[in-house]
Amino acid sequence: MTVLVFGKTGQVARELAQYSDVRCLDRADADLSQPLHCGNMIRRLQPEVVINAAAFTGVDEAEQDEALATVINGDAPAAMAVACAEMAVPFVHISTDYVFDGTGSTAFAPDHETCPLGAYGRSKQVGERGVVAAGGKYAILRTSWVYSRHGKNFLKTMLRLSETRDQLGIVNDQIGGPTSADDIARALITMANSAISGTAPWGTYHFSGEPDVSRYELAKEIVAHLFPDGNNRPNVERITSKDYPTKAKRPANVQLDCSKILREFSIERPNWSHSLKRVVADFESEKV
Repeated sequence: MTVLVFGKTGQVARELAQYSDVRCLDRADADLSQPLHCGNMIRRLQPEVVINAAAFTGVDEAEQDEALATVINGDAPAAMAVACAEMAVPFVHISTDYVFDGTGSTAFAPDHETCPLGAYGRSKQVGERGVVAAGGKYAILRTSWVYSRHGKNFLKTMLRLSETRDQLGIVNDQIGGPTSADDIARALITMANSAISGTAPWGTYHFSGEPDVSRYELAKEIVAHLFPDGNNRPNVERITSKDYPTKAKRPANVQLDCSKILREFSIERPNWSHSLKRVVADFESEKV
């Protein structure tokens, strides 16, 4: 085994599992609510590099149980990073755009001050700080608006709603870069290989699809792919975040400056529309 991945059923973990020399751990192998156990798994398995692709991802649910979210998203990755630092093993950790407050209209650079709006973002911020504090070789990869054919995500929600509704109201005042899980997995493997070869520059990076769009624009593209001939295609209408209240406040602007990952790893921002077309094609092939 070369790459040890925490997570097995999540969107990115399922894509990582397709690569050779990767071992994915599920909750039975390593429960992130038991951080010390996660660290001990690394010590026992002796991998060349560790990727943490597991997390408490329920943004609204985190508002109801911030303590558990903080253990899973904060204490567990910190424990992993400590174990990796002890063994001089590189550690790659997935984080989120939700560590930012979403103000302004320009893209957030990796070194921009974090100021999360809610419990989920705060729990991920704790994890980032724990990874840095461990003092080892680390890369934090922040990404945004993850979608795939697996799990819960915006694409799956649009697919489900489109089956029963002829009209969809989607917020037009949240801007970000949709990112497919398989594109994230490719970026992570590139970073892991660089880590194994000893050439990886460490630090915090951003990676998201381009161009940046609103949720409304993304939804329009999704339904166009789902209903290419236009028949039974639901009408997508603009609404504001105030029209669609949620338990957790979403940041309005989560554009990520991805120039650093291009400069250091030669990883380009993928065109999310091209990736979306590929993922939707996977949906269609599964129906056959």
